[in-house]
Amino acid sequence: MVKVREDQPVFSDGTVDLESWLVRVEQQNPLLDREELLRACRIARLAEQETETPQNHWGEGESAYRTGLEMAEILSELNLDQDAIIAAILYRTVREEELPLDTVRDQFGPQVAMLIEGVLRMAAIHTKHKSTRRAVLGQHETQGEAVRRMLVAMIDDVRVALIKLAERTCAIRAVKNAPAQRRYKVAREVFDIYAPLAHRLGVGHLKWELEDLSFRYIEPLDYKKIAKLLDEKRLDRQRYIENVQNIIQQEVGKAAIKAEIQGRAKHIYSIWRKMKRKNISFSQVYDIRAFRVLVPDVRDCYTVLGIVHSLWRHIPREFDDYIASPKSNGYRSLHTAVIGPEGKVVEVQIRTHEMHDDAELGICAHWVYKGTDAKGKAHSRGYEEKVNWLRQVLEWHDELGDIQEMVEEWGADVATDRIYVLTPEGHVIDLVKGATPIDFAYKIHTDVGNRCRGAKVNGRIVPLTHRLKIGDQVSVLTGRDPAPSRDWLNPDLGYVHSSRARAKIRHWFKSLDRTENLRDGKAMLMRELQRFNLPKLDMDELAKRVNFQLADDMCAAIGAGDLRLMQVVHSAEAMVNPARPDEIQLSTASELKPSGDLVIHGVGNMMTQIANCCKPVPGDPVVGFITLGRGVSIHRQDCVNLLQMKDREPERIIEVSWGGETRRTYPVELNILAYDRTGLLRDIMMIMANSNINVTSVNTLSNKDESQADMRLTVEIEDIDSLGKVMAQLSKIANVADVRRVMPRVKH
Repeated sequence: MVKVREDQPVFSDGTVDLESWLVRVEQQNPLLDREELLRACRIARLAEQETETPQNHWGEGESAYRTGLEMAEILSELNLDQDAIIAAILYRTVREEELPLDTVRDQFGPQVAMLIEGVLRMAAIHTKHKSTRRAVLGQHETQGEAVRRMLVAMIDDVRVALIKLAERTCAIRAVKNAPAQRRYKVAREVFDIYAPLAHRLGVGHLKWELEDLSFRYIEPLDYKKIAKLLDEKRLDRQRYIENVQNIIQQEVGKAAIKAEIQGRAKHIYSIWRKMKRKNISFSQVYDIRAFRVLVPDVRDCYTVLGIVHSLWRHIPREFDDYIASPKSNGYRSLHTAVIGPEGKVVEVQIRTHEMHDDAELGICAHWVYKGTDAKGKAHSRGYEEKVNWLRQVLEWHDELGDIQEMVEEWGADVATDRIYVLTPEGHVIDLVKGATPIDFAYKIHTDVGNRCRGAKVNGRIVPLTHRLKIGDQVSVLTGRDPAPSRDWLNPDLGYVHSSRARAKIRHWFKSLDRTENLRDGKAMLMRELQRFNLPKLDMDELAKRVNFQLADDMCAAIGAGDLRLMQVVHSAEAMVNPARPDEIQLSTASELKPSGDLVIHGVGNMMTQIANCCKPVPGDPVVGFITLGRGVSIHRQDCVNLLQMKDREPERIIEVSWGGETRRTYPVELNILAYDRTGLLRDIMMIMANSNINVTSVNTLSNKDESQADMRLTVEIEDIDSLGKVMAQLSKIANVADVRRVMPRVKH
């Protein structure tokens, strides 16, 4: 659920009662210096009073001074130190140019000023919303350098990232009454960047709030539907929870365990995500009825687990031991689901108080600046692991280069599950789900990845495309010299799954001599054009179509990994087969247009029309608006006009979805040359079936003298991307020597 913000104490004239506010902050963090905090508050208030417009530059109606107090409260709940709290109080006044940074440095010292300066640099993340597709080279480098500064600030002092999280939390809280476009923009940024950052740092205390609030503005209809269902069942659920809680409390008491049992908070976004991921209804989500049991030590966790399983029958597939195998962000707990009273499914989380602090506060639960605590003890392992993750992000972006790709990969890595594999020495290595031996090699060391030639999993040699599983013991076979293959960067071949490994491979090719990249890039392009049976082209004209002046520049970019080969193939296809009304040509997925006979479910036989303001296309999330006399107007869910109409007339909003549009397919003939063997045709048909591609004809000629098979297949393909993917998969079949597209003869 979205957290309800506690209002700041104020006097009758509307000004903040600082004494009462300080009492509230001291209850959260009693180690703070009251006088220093009061002095910072007064300086921030005075700086704002001396400016003409106390409202911040976003027009959210919240003053920089009041926002600073709210940020300080958030950070005090996270147990941050005094310098961080003071920096939070003053940050927005400095950002709004109400208070010079030099004044902060003179009044509160270099540490506070450094923190504020670091958070100011993190404003570079806003550039992620700008398209870099047509940016000039210098501009692109400037954006990349800005993001590097942001990440350097995070590495130098993790408090900078935490202050920024607090500031974005205040921002998304404040946009409730802002224009719809503004709400969506802030929510999109928070959801893409800051909620994943809170997750990586293990700060569940903020992660849930950021996810729920951003989800509220990005998917308002789904949010309201789940919130309404939760509210309707609240009283019945509360009575049920109290009954189960009493049963667990009695049984745990008999075992002489001092346990704290509480109903777990219901987070709307996590419920929605689980419904989507498992394709289940609201009533089938287990953690609607959920408990959390907090105990003194790890031994008690497993004792309570045994008690719960003795009371009710547990669901085997719903048990997770995150104590033995913690999540990538350090999260530890026991999760189980049981068939409770009345046959209803109940989820139970069991953890120690220390684990609970880790889950809610993450890195802040271990926060001590400059390496030691009050007793001189070193940082905890959890703190070091999270700082190491931030360093990995910095190294990763140094080679990734493109900010938009960084954002997409960051979100993908956070969303996916992790797997844990072993080195030959028994060390545990965590990787993204679906990782291959090449991902493993680059996780060990860049040089190991560059020299990788093969791999053994559990003592058996496996292909480099082998998907690793939890518990696998992996050994990398290396050569003497580094020699990554450019095939590793081809997503259709499945060699690499992690963004880190992909960035390392690109970096290696970029470091090669231009002459070598030019030679290899030209060879790759010629081979690909021949595979697609495309004739000789004007290479300089082809280069201009992909935004290069000369063919050599284009080939060098292909060799360096800066230009995707399929992008060039798309352009070559367009040159050879320009779209004409009397011909049917393959189209790329991006060229699909909504058709007039598109069926839309949810509105019966009512007339529908595509809105001109946002022009949704098939696949976009859409919402219907009932017009007067013109049927239902179909809008994108993030359409600004729709959001404004929804605020004025919510009763005219209805749910719609794209119907079963008949996807067009095109006949393509493939020529496969292979050394004949038993099962060859079966393997080819298996790839077609797994790719959901229909084969309309097969003609096979076998030369017994030379043991060769010449096969002609006619298949139905949706677009050229699908064609390239299936050709790449066919090329990997044992004994297949060549796969090419056969162009139809042109009738004159």
